[in-house]
Amino acid sequence: MEQLPEGTALAQIKHKGYADKHRAAGKPIHLIGVEFSSIQRQIVAFEVETLA
Repeated sequence: MEQLPEGTALAQIKHKGYADKHRAAGKPIHLIGVEFSSIQRQIVAFEVETLA
């Protein structure tokens, strides 16, 4: 049985520092965390955050 969405996709993006190399550009950065279900084969959760 598959677990419910954990809401950790955005936390993983922040933890891994994927946006860090783009901060110097001075433009807004949009972080988008998307969770997929391997059973349902579709998106089951997503989060969006904008960094200034």
